[in-house]
Amino acid sequence: MTTPPETVFLLLPLAIFATVTSITPGPNNILLTASGANFGFRRTVPHMIGISIGFLSLIIVSGLGVGALVAATPWLHGALKIVGAGYLVWLAWQLARAGSSESMSRARPMRFHEAALFQYVNPKAWMMAVGAIAAFTTPGGDYALELALIAVIFTIINLPCVSLWALFGVGIGRFLTDERARLVFNLVMAGLTVLSALLLFL
Repeated sequence: MTTPPETVFLLLPLAIFATVTSITPGPNNILLTASGANFGFRRTVPHMIGISIGFLSLIIVSGLGVGALVAATPWLHGALKIVGAGYLVWLAWQLARAGSSESMSRARPMRFHEAALFQYVNPKAWMMAVGAIAAFTTPGGDYALELALIAVIFTIINLPCVSLWALFGVGIGRFLTDERARLVFNLVMAGLTVLSALLLFL
């Protein structure tokens, strides 16, 4: 089966869209930066893979119609924002507390399944998935093929993009040589996480 020409023409714009939306700051990338700084790159790998696989599944779910339902149902969209913001505030609280040696000894990076499931309460992820499907599927085209291409392109591009944020955090972590510096960093990351939650309602 050959790929329709109109689908081929969409591949470059799709790749650019996937890169821009994956690499710009957002809840996932803020949390990855904090994880890289506090736990190192290797321990953050399950978090990164969880984001990519979770978002892949979210694209498929959105493509099957759930994304359109969320976008078209105001109360459902509002509920998603409230749940997502509440979870982000909880994560910010965990970050703010993770500054002392005692708390760091009990802290751990986000697990694979936690990162994957987080995509379903992350409004930015829903907007990315629904926006990609709306923009990069063609009327009368092979919808299943186009949906598969969107999922594959996003997965290929998303993982390197989120890895850069984890590496950025690792670089910052090298300067956090004492407890006070790590506490300040975690408080800043917690503040940015709360800000990303507040921005959901603007």
